Amino acid sequence: MYVWFRLLRVALTGRRRGRFRMGDESRIPLRCLPSDIDMNFHLNNARYMMLADLGRMDIFFRSGLMAAARKRGWGPMLGGLQVSYVREIRPWQRFELVSTVETWGGTQIIGRHRFVLADGRTGAIILTTGGIYDRRNRRFVEISEAMAAIGHDQPPRPPTAEEKAFMASHQGLRALAKSLN
Repeated sequence: MYVWFRLLRVALTGRRRGRFRMGDESRIPLRCLPSDIDMNFHLNNARYMMLADLGRMDIFFRSGLMAAARKRGWGPMLGGLQVSYVREIRPWQRFELVSTVETWGGTQIIGRHRFVLADGRTGAIILTTGGIYDRRNRRFVEISEAMAAIGHDQPPRPPTAEEKAFMASHQGLRALAKSLN
């Protein structure tokens, strides 16, 4: 089951947490529920990705991107991700999902989601790449256009070495997937 109640909580508490601006962090306190665990009695690998969706949606709502997208017929789309599990998250354990927009270029945006344990250590980290699809014009939107739509006029920072490696890996895997058709 998807994390609908958690998503509803994120949507309803967004205004109280204030507007998200590029460079900010989305911070969502969570707890590992029995419905989140696998047969090893820790947070299920697929659940990490579903919870990362909460961080992205929080950023979309609080930055104004969701409102701008709806007005223009745009839809945010995840292109791919890479995850590294560092420490397990056990049932009932509290943790915080810290999500950020790292950088962007062309039609791609890079996000990061950290699962931070109560002692401050990272339990897992996810890098994502995505874009915004313009359904009306059947094209991906330049991220600079999306940033302008939410009033952000600062240029992105250059990607780090890890982000460049992630993007290269993602592009290679995407090319492989397309070649198999």
